[in-house]
Amino acid sequence: MITADLQIHSRYAQACSKQTNIENLEKYARIKGINLLSTADFTHPLWRKELDEKLTEDENGILWTKNKFPFLWGTEISLMYKQGGKGRRIHNLIFSPNKEVTDQITEALGKKGRLDYDGRPIFGFTSIELIDMVRGISNDIEIIPAHAWTPWFSIFGSKSGFDSIKECFQEKSKYIHAIETGLSSDPEMNWRLSQLDNINLVSFSDAHSFWPWRLGREATLFNTKLKYKEIINAIRTGEGLNSTIEVDPNYGKYHYTGHRNCNPICKKPLTIGVADRIEELADRPEGYKPKNARTFKKLIPLHEIIAYNYKLSQLTSKKVWETYNKLINQFESELNIMLNVEEEKLRKIIEDKLVDLIIKNRNQNLNIKPGYDGVYGEITEDKPQKFLNEF
Repeated sequence: MITADLQIHSRYAQACSKQTNIENLEKYARIKGINLLSTADFTHPLWRKELDEKLTEDENGILWTKNKFPFLWGTEISLMYKQGGKGRRIHNLIFSPNKEVTDQITEALGKKGRLDYDGRPIFGFTSIELIDMVRGISNDIEIIPAHAWTPWFSIFGSKSGFDSIKECFQEKSKYIHAIETGLSSDPEMNWRLSQLDNINLVSFSDAHSFWPWRLGREATLFNTKLKYKEIINAIRTGEGLNSTIEVDPNYGKYHYTGHRNCNPICKKPLTIGVADRIEELADRPEGYKPKNARTFKKLIPLHEIIAYNYKLSQLTSKKVWETYNKLINQFESELNIMLNVEEEKLRKIIEDKLVDLIIKNRNQNLNIKPGYDGVYGEITEDKPQKFLNEF
């Protein structure tokens, strides 16, 4: 089984860890339990130089480190433009089948704007024009709208998005086969929109660092061979697309409607959260499940669980790392600990209260205080509210 995180960033993207390099990405992906990453940010000249120096491409479009960890050509771009009388800000993922096509994508984008100032470059052309551009290069390139519900930079975002894929991509919408659901929504929420019935749902972390509470916090599982064409075919057709790993959407920074500066009481415009935005566009009741629905698992990162157990505010604290490393040394990877390791084996290594939290997490029984307006959600003893009308 391929457990893939195909939306990450390099140290050259804004607000990303300056320690991010291929070595750290490989190290912590293995610790997390991820066995395929996106190269990220391949349009940035300095990051691309590092990719070329440290990765070797095979005949199937997969790039390998010297220690045999795989990457796949991928990047994210930001499009800011006017359409339908409204300003739009949309992030799209681009996946490429090989180095030659990647060079052509980079060259085409370089004619539209600067590539050297940000690993996630900004352009002023439309999502429709993006499809035309990549289809003119290769039909094997795949475009996926990123974090589809984030208020500020997404296809369905409450601030600058659209009400449908068709509205955004118009006659080119037939080339959109999947959306990336983002941290603040899960498949169950997306099932409420009949317009997404023929759209596959994938989940990736959008990690801005290599640390295991960011990298691989969301992932997609593929039951395919490790070949670019097979992975993209699974995204396009659903065949071989097994399941997803999600954080609880309450954990996402934009799940709930609010205003972070006042919690909110200042009477300034609220940032409409993902839950309310989905409620606005949904044409099905909460709890609807399609016949062909794929399974998914909601998990909060293990660092968060450990920090909560010891009532520590810093995920990087010595106690959190000591406990985390003790578990990793015994059980290989975080996802193995979270999903598979028997409860009795955990109790031999760590205290009962922490085991109880891990099992609660595994069974999706943790309560999360919803995140809003850029603030992450938090584990809580209380059952969280979901919508504005639940005050």
